Formats: sequence, C-alpha cells, structure tokens
Amino acid sequence: MANFYDEMNSTEATVRTHYREFADWLKLQPPHLIAQKRAEAELIFQRVGITFAVYGDNAGKERLIPFDIIPRIIDAAEWTQLQAGLVQRVTALNRFLHDVYHEQNILKAGIIPAEQILNNAQYRPAMQGIDVPSDIYAHIAGVDIVRAGAGEFYVLEDNLRVPSGVSYMLEDRKMMMRLFPELFARNRVAPVDHYPDLLLDNLRTVAPQGINDPTVVVMTPGMHNSAYFEHAFLAQQMGVSLVEGQDMYVDDDTVYMRTTRGPKRVDVIYRRIDDDYLDPRAFRADSTLGVPGLLDAVRAGRVGLANAIGTGVADDKSIYPFVPEMIEFYLGEKPILNNVPTYQCRKAEDLAYTLAHLPELVVKEVHGAGGYGMLVGPASTKAEIEQFRLRLLANPSGYIAQPTLALSACPTYVESGVAPRHIDLRPFVLSGKTVSMVPGGLTRVALQEGSLVVNSSQGGGTKDTWILEN
Repeated sequence: MANFYDEMNSTEATVRTHYREFADWLKLQPPHLIAQKRAEAELIFQRVGITFAVYGDNAGKERLIPFDIIPRIIDAAEWTQLQAGLVQRVTALNRFLHDVYHEQNILKAGIIPAEQILNNAQYRPAMQGIDVPSDIYAHIAGVDIVRAGAGEFYVLEDNLRVPSGVSYMLEDRKMMMRLFPELFARNRVAPVDHYPDLLLDNLRTVAPQGINDPTVVVMTPGMHNSAYFEHAFLAQQMGVSLVEGQDMYVDDDTVYMRTTRGPKRVDVIYRRIDDDYLDPRAFRADSTLGVPGLLDAVRAGRVGLANAIGTGVADDKSIYPFVPEMIEFYLGEKPILNNVPTYQCRKAEDLAYTLAHLPELVVKEVHGAGGYGMLVGPASTKAEIEQFRLRLLANPSGYIAQPTLALSACPTYVESGVAPRHIDLRPFVLSGKTVSMVPGGLTRVALQEGSLVVNSSQGGGTKDTWILEN
C-alpha cells in the first residue's frame, strides 16, 4: 500500500493541517479507553439493530456493519469544490433523464448511441412522454467518489435508483457524538442530523399539483430486504408511514393506503424497491411486492414517485462514460469532477485492450451493484482471471473496464492496531426545486489490507465523515 494518498498524514512525521486537532487528541488516548469505546459502539449498534443482510450468505443472516472511530476529515475548501461538482453532475443527469423520456435530443445529436438507451434493460418505454413534477427523476442520488491525490476526486459511479447508506451516515455521527463529545467541542464539524427534514421537504415537492399538505410514505419490499433497517429508520425520522405494496391499492388512478381509520390517500411514495417489482400490471406480473395500477396513477399525475420509474437508465455503468458529455451538452460547462477512464467492452478495440490487460484492470458488470460480479485484476488469481475472461467473451456488452486507481487511505483501527485502509465517499444529493445536500456523506472503508472493495456486502466498514467549517 505504498503509492496512495494518505488522508491524515502528508508524510510519516507530518499530519495534514485539517487533521491536527484530531491527531493531537488521539495521541493522548490510552489504548484501553479506545478499546472500551469501540466495544461500546458495537454493543449499541447491535442493540439498536443497525444491521444489513447479505444475499445468499447464511440464508440472509443479519450482520453488523463494522464501524471505525477514526473519522474521515475533509476541509471546507475541498468540500466546496466537491459540492459544486456534485450539484453540476446530478443536475445534468436529471436533464438527461427528462430528455430521454421526451425529445431525445442527446440521441438525435449522436452523442450517445440510441440503441444503448433504447435497448437498455433499465429504459422504461412506459415512461415515454410522461411529465414528472419539476422534471426531476432522481430526487435522491448517492454518488460514489474516490480520491487519487490532492484535489484529485473521481466519480466511481452514480447511484440513482434506490441508493442506500444514509442511515449509517446519520448513526455514525450520533455514535461519535455520544462516545467523544469533547471532539465536537474542539472541532467545528458541519452537522448532518437535519438530513431527514431536508429529505421530507424534498419529497413534498414531488406531490401532485394542488396538494398543499401531501401524505408521504416510505415503500419497502419488507423486512427481509438488506436495507430494511434504513427504510424503517428514515420513515421514523421523517414521521411518515412505512408501507409495503400490500398496504396500498389504486382506485380511480389514485393510491390509497389501508389504515385502522379506513383508506387514506397517498400523494408521494419514496420507494425503496426496484422498477421491476413496483406494479405487476406494468412490469413483472409475478411481483408480490408492488401495487397493481401504480403506473396508471403516475401517468395520471395523481401520485409522485421518488425516484421516478426509469431512472436506472442514467446510472447504468454503460452510460457512465457519457456523463462528462452530458454536462457539456445540457449545461454548457466543463465537468468539475472527473470520471474514471472507462473501456466499453461492447466496442471491439476496448474489449481487445481489456482482455490483454485483465490483471491490471477492474472489470464491472454494467448492471452490477454491491461489489458483486466484478473482477479486481491486481487482487485476483490467474484462475479467477481466466474464469472471468470466459464470462467477458460470452457477453462483452455486459461489462466495462477501468484502470485500478490508487484509492486514498485513512488510518483505521484494525486487529494489529492503527493502519491505513482504502476508502470512498458516498454523498447524498437531493434534487427538488433546488439541489441540496448535507455536508459529507457515508465514508466506506475496505477493512482487508490492500483491498479496494469497500462495499459492506464484501466485508467493508464505515466511518463518520467530518466537513470542517471555516
């Protein structure tokens, strides 16, 4: 792990300015106290039930996401740059989604091959020509960002369907404030606890016209979903109902939920369920999770959905390479945040390069998520690489490849003591009448030495993210 940017230390002997206050405090902490605080954090997270399920792992056994008490700290100037880049990117992605489901100017201009959109599994022809409130499709976006060097931020991927992780961001902060209140007296850390209020205000903007006091619900696939804790947490924090598909029905293109006092109209649904399962009449007929007729209610403008149906076409990894061009096309601006250089394996020359350099590259499924279905060349055995080569040859258009970035690292408590571990950052961007976000996001950390895979499903942990105020 030699050639990477260390978030806390500029050299072995020198701590970066924005980390100094924390580093001075850390030096004074006796090891037994830190061990005690870490055990306390684990106990509280277990008691509160902050867990996630891993699909296919011990029949959905619940796991704690490991929490590290050394925060990831970003200074105010860097956050300002990051925030501007995030607002720019998410604005362009929303413009792109509106265009794809209306005039399709970007396709007519030949910037993105039409077949890559129209034949995409995430493109929903049923949404063509349907207007959504304020022309916003991705109301909640989780954009994964990595740092390769000082000021060198790259967007790794855009999560626009049902991005998760914000509950861990909020709970990590609560935990740090509980364990180490003195740290927040010594450092001016920007708050994040107003996120549920910001989210609710944002969701209200999705309500049909003329509804001044909308009824908002969080729609979950149910308690067996890996992110169920988050669904319940956000509903409780916003003071709204948590519902499953079976709790709602559509009558005269209007959505109602069943309550102990009789039917109640639903105006906004924050859905944490994929398009395919939302409406068995419109999409998968075998779905028992959705609400029959929901698409008709959307089409009639009688209910708002966040995020809108069909949003996934903009976060498909085969569309990701075109985002810088989207920014120029729709906004007339140069991208503030970089994309990672990407080889599109559907192109013969990109496939040839990828096959010749598999040991050096990261190869991802275009529809993949959660760190599944990917090859990290430098960390793979020859046998794993050869096995992946066959998958790639069988379905080249299903994959993209990228160089292996030297992700930045942050000191982290591991079994051997404090050691650097690679991290990324997922800020949560809310789009409504304006684009807003709380300062920071969820920092995920790869706990295995040398690993670049930070996903909780692959054994990653989380850290509190501090944005220092001037």
